[in-house]
Amino acid sequence: MPKLPQTPTFRLDGKSALVTGATSGIGLGCAAALAQAGANVTIAARNLGGLDKAKSEFLEDGFHIQTLQLDVSDVSSLEEKIEQLMPFDILINSAGTARHGPALDTEEADFDAVSDANVKGAYFLSKTVAKKLISVGKQGSIVNISSQMGHVGGIDRAVYCATKHAVEGFTKSMAIEWGQHGIRVNTICPTFIKTPLVEQTLHDPERLAWIEEKIKLNRLGEIEDIMGAAVFLASDASALVTGTSLLVDGGWTAE
Repeated sequence: MPKLPQTPTFRLDGKSALVTGATSGIGLGCAAALAQAGANVTIAARNLGGLDKAKSEFLEDGFHIQTLQLDVSDVSSLEEKIEQLMPFDILINSAGTARHGPALDTEEADFDAVSDANVKGAYFLSKTVAKKLISVGKQGSIVNISSQMGHVGGIDRAVYCATKHAVEGFTKSMAIEWGQHGIRVNTICPTFIKTPLVEQTLHDPERLAWIEEKIKLNRLGEIEDIMGAAVFLASDASALVTGTSLLVDGGWTAE
């Protein structure tokens, strides 16, 4: 018998996971990370074509996954669909959007669209998944993809920052309420990651200079930089971690 303490497993074999926004970018990376760690993964998104394409990519790599067409901003449909499925041991809320621009130019429609996806969708999906876990007496891990902008402000990002600060807030409250049921709730807060969502920003020389000056490790983030964080927070390796943020920001918020 070993005498030294044993590292808790990072494996997710036998666990069921739901990942939203999983057809591209960070969501796709998180879904791949969980599948590679042994989880039974369901990927969710609004676009059926995107789901089919992502599923084929998983199959090519030898992973059998499930797909779910889901609009997280449609709460009644969301609740109905999740109720019909198994309890998910792991939820990663990666669906989200952004409409950047000066605060003085904010339109109500833009505010509502970003809030519905980034805040309302993540809130009610977390609630629905947790409620089902509690009803069957299972523990679980909920991971909200937030942002470094949930901790600081940013140029042309008043609406986006507002939504990500909100995600940080309800994450803490849910962690407090559901801790007694063994349900952990945390956030991952990336810096600028090379995804389609940030391409327009990266093409602006002024904004790119701002980003490069703020990231202390002197490089933009890659999707792979988020994958290990997702597995950590989903697994038993983080069994005592809840109500907190894992900042994958290259040192942006260190100052």
